[in-house]
Amino acid sequence: MRRAIAASEAARGVSSPNPPVGAVILDGDGLVIGTGSTQEAGGAHAEVMALRAAGDAALGGTAVVTLEPCHHTGRTGPCTRALIDAGIAKVVYAVADPNPDAAGGAAALESAGVEVTGGVLRDEAARGPLRHWLFRQQHDRPSVILKVASTMDGRIAAPDGTSQWITGSEAREHTHRQRCAADAIVVGTGTALADDPSLTARQPDGALYPHQPVRVVLGHREVPGTAKLRDGLSRFVQVSSHEPVDVLAELPEALTVIVEGGPSVAGAFLAAGLVDEVHVYLAPLLLGAGAEAVDDPTQRTLADARRFARDEVRTLGDDLFLRLRRV
Repeated sequence: MRRAIAASEAARGVSSPNPPVGAVILDGDGLVIGTGSTQEAGGAHAEVMALRAAGDAALGGTAVVTLEPCHHTGRTGPCTRALIDAGIAKVVYAVADPNPDAAGGAAALESAGVEVTGGVLRDEAARGPLRHWLFRQQHDRPSVILKVASTMDGRIAAPDGTSQWITGSEAREHTHRQRCAADAIVVGTGTALADDPSLTARQPDGALYPHQPVRVVLGHREVPGTAKLRDGLSRFVQVSSHEPVDVLAELPEALTVIVEGGPSVAGAFLAAGLVDEVHVYLAPLLLGAGAEAVDDPTQRTLADARRFARDEVRTLGDDLFLRLRRV
């Protein structure tokens, strides 16, 4: 199952609006003979990709999947039918499918004589790549990540406006991997006009990742046609509003949205109660002055502070990365 969870990482940002699922096929002796992850919408699901890799050796084998196999026909056929037709004898899954349109896979497999076991490493799988899809199923909106790269005293730019580079190369590489796994990135018109960012997801050698997030600008000022955001490398959307909820309305199929805007945009999403995770890249620097990471005038006292729980802490070169989730 952990191998299936690892395989599902390849589907993050690619499979939307479908869940990023991973699957592993074992032969009758318990040897791994196929691994797969969900492809882009309209493409094959993880079980089908793993079965293709396994070929005829899947007969009498076991399928291990991070999400209960679907039992409905959408852009593709039901994964239950693919597993049955391949002669799979046993299916093990982690998370039951909460989507009523796709649920019922376990019962269908059992009716066909397939042995089914559910709930294996459920919590671990639910905290992995599936977590944003599960969030969407529960809340009917994308999971919003606020990304902050700052000094130790919470500054994202010096008084003269310089901000490149507060963090080091390893932190920047990590940021780009997170962008590659997201459906959209949001900034305000202030950032778009002042910095002319590209907001692409780039590999360490500068090449673009195969998946690029939608680039969204929030605000009324027009972004010129010469801006890097309009270079055609991925979809560009301008939301002529100052309301974060209007951004999410423009992304009806997104699972993950990263907010990389300046302090006003970050503050607006926090004030709206629309920040579900915070990714903090903390550099070992002290500025003492300059732009702060968040500007939220609705916060008046310490009791008003929005609290987050620590999910992950790691070092990235000289920098520190923290992943926090809302409690």
